[in-house]
Amino acid sequence: MSTVTHINPPELHTNPAFSQGTLVEAGPTLYIGGQNGVDADGNIVAGGIAEQTTQAMKNLLAVLAAAKAGPEHVAKMNVYLVAGADVNAGFAATRQVWGDQPTAITVISVASFARPGILVEIDAIARIP
Repeated sequence: MSTVTHINPPELHTNPAFSQGTLVEAGPTLYIGGQNGVDADGNIVAGGIAEQTTQAMKNLLAVLAAAKAGPEHVAKMNVYLVAGADVNAGFAATRQVWGDQPTAITVISVASFARPGILVEIDAIARIP
């Protein structure tokens, strides 16, 4: 039984990249700190927004797996993109890694990140089964 239910009322715009709302049953909650496009050694991955988003999502999945959870348990994600980044390239990369598990998201454009070269950072909240 799923502990996270995605809400998409028919009177609102539907997008395969996200849900309009998320209903979460009470229970253990995982707060995932900002994940960005760095590998296990802390190096920024080569490429642009798509490559960094792919790595950030893989990092997010690793944190979920360590908590015995998966993308289906995520209630909310915040995506921070450096100003001028191609949001559609980021969404496409997300769907390739994440699969068909759209959740409620907020996408925010920022001037820069604390570490030069970072193009995206993603945090999330998940209900642990």
